[in-house]
Amino acid sequence: MIFGYARVSTQEQNLDRQLDSLKVAGAEEIIQEKITGTKADRPELNRLLDKLRKNDVILVTDLTRLSRSTKDLFSLVDQIEKNGANIKSLKESWLDTTTPQGKLMFTFMAGISQFERDLISQRTKEGLEAARARGKKGGRKPKLDDNKKKAIYELYQQKKTTVKDLCNMFGISKPTLYKVIELSLIHI
Repeated sequence: MIFGYARVSTQEQNLDRQLDSLKVAGAEEIIQEKITGTKADRPELNRLLDKLRKNDVILVTDLTRLSRSTKDLFSLVDQIEKNGANIKSLKESWLDTTTPQGKLMFTFMAGISQFERDLISQRTKEGLEAARARGKKGGRKPKLDDNKKKAIYELYQQKKTTVKDLCNMFGISKPTLYKVIELSLIHI
């Protein structure tokens, strides 16, 4: 079975161009959706994925109708292939998992994407190591111990020290200061 999937982002947009292209390309059933592509939960796409069987094909006019990110696309293609089905894009001819060449191209593109993610990860690690070598520490600041929390609360209650000075004194933000005070009030 060849399923077409047509999507636009808003209710005001029109699906006619996609529907016409999918029909001409041989879609036997077309699933339509009017929802932004950035939403992970697309009910009609999920319904389509649930009904896929071995050798079915999902046909889209272009990849932007199916997903907004490479990560999402690879996840969807993986889900489609687990059902024994395939995907084909009319605009991006390299995405056609119904052919050995299309599968190779998709695998190649997936490999490039993974390579890019690995490079970003490697650069991040190298940057953190370089920062540590210069004495900088990354991550969250250590939590305040009970003695510091008590001191913050007492100084705040005395109303002799400004909020800004308290924050500077203990190296904390205003939200953290107010959270310490709020929690101290609860435990009184």
